[in-house]
Amino acid sequence: MSLVVSSVLVYVLAPFSLFGYAVPALAVVVYGTLLGVFVDLDHFLIARVKTGDWAAVRFCLANPIAAVVDQHRIFDRGDVGVLSRLLSHLVIVGVLVPLLALESVAFAILTGVVLYVHVVCDVAWDVWRLRHEADPVADRERRVRG
Repeated sequence: MSLVVSSVLVYVLAPFSLFGYAVPALAVVVYGTLLGVFVDLDHFLIARVKTGDWAAVRFCLANPIAAVVDQHRIFDRGDVGVLSRLLSHLVIVGVLVPLLALESVAFAILTGVVLYVHVVCDVAWDVWRLRHEADPVADRERRVRG
């Protein structure tokens, strides 16, 4: 989603500049895409605070492919938590966007929109998971019918 959102915003908000220098559209799209991916690194800090160790980081360093294709193995249930994760993302948005706005309104808008879409996708995923995990009978009936 970050790639799509960044691409659209580069088209709508161009030109982008930082510190008086023009930033190529491709670099802006790469920034937005990486931002949407790497904002999730806060999960590791949350897990560290909650569990008292860096097991998730050690796991990813030992199994880097799992970080991409097998993410459910990184954290144990409760290591991060839905509300902690969303709160952390919102704090990042609330700090990063105003700071960027001091230098580049276009970058601040792109950052805010990319992270907003990220949070909306996280909430949509959480709602879907909650519906499917909270009602196993309905889920079983859907599988039988479908």
